[in-house]
Amino acid sequence: MCQLMFSVVNSAEICYSMPLYTLIKNSKPMQPMLNTAVRAARSAGDLILRSAENASHLKIDQKGRNDFASEVDRMAEREIMNIIKLAYPDHGILAEESGVHAGNDFVWVIDPLDGTTNFLHGFPQYAVSIALKHKNRIEVGVIYDPLRDELFTAKRGGGAMLNSRRLRVTNNTSMTGALIGTGFPFKNQQHLDAYVEMFKAVTIDSAGIRRAGSAALDLAYLAAGRLDGFWEIGLMEWDMAAGVLMVKEAGGVITDFSFNDQYLESGNIIAASPKMHQLLYQLIEPHVTDQLK
Repeated sequence: MCQLMFSVVNSAEICYSMPLYTLIKNSKPMQPMLNTAVRAARSAGDLILRSAENASHLKIDQKGRNDFASEVDRMAEREIMNIIKLAYPDHGILAEESGVHAGNDFVWVIDPLDGTTNFLHGFPQYAVSIALKHKNRIEVGVIYDPLRDELFTAKRGGGAMLNSRRLRVTNNTSMTGALIGTGFPFKNQQHLDAYVEMFKAVTIDSAGIRRAGSAALDLAYLAAGRLDGFWEIGLMEWDMAAGVLMVKEAGGVITDFSFNDQYLESGNIIAASPKMHQLLYQLIEPHVTDQLK
């Protein structure tokens, strides 16, 4: 039986769907694919760690404004793709560095190094992110932090885990004392004014805001209860696909800035526990421009 929580935002009744742990048995067919994602993430993470000491000597390409890729990004992506293609040669792939690789109804969404700028500066906050979609529904998510050897995993209907511990979002019901994660719109600064107003509104009502530079880890931390909420403008699908499933399976709610589920398409995301999501949305919504809806 589906567990639901209702609330009212802008005079509309919203139904929040919670993780259905009674459906864990239905997630078993995905276990081998989750195992493959874990193996690929760990292998890429090992490669990244081996390269970290020589980060200052790496070849770096600028893909766009404030958007960089190193040879480690590309090597890690090839490592992940090789492992996936060996296990599932017919599957499609959407990867940050190499783009779309056509396949069947299964598509792996890969960010080989989320937090490249952090990595290049020796700032210890970056991760490997791998998700698997089947017919556009996210089924499996893995986020691996190689520095701390923290492995976040999720299966649709099977919950979210950190190593061997089940994850749950916080039960905080007030912005007072809440710690909120975010990311600056550094690639596309046309939304900077709107973002600054959102930032001011959240800062005034919360205990603090953290911007650590890896959306994948931000979402994993939200699922683990280390953050109470998260919002960002202009993410790409590979930045958040695994984290989206992680948060949902930990009992959280995710919408775009129009309170719909088009966040993978728009790149604009608000994520939190059900009650905190409502509070965070009410602070952000007044500053959402027509371009962000």
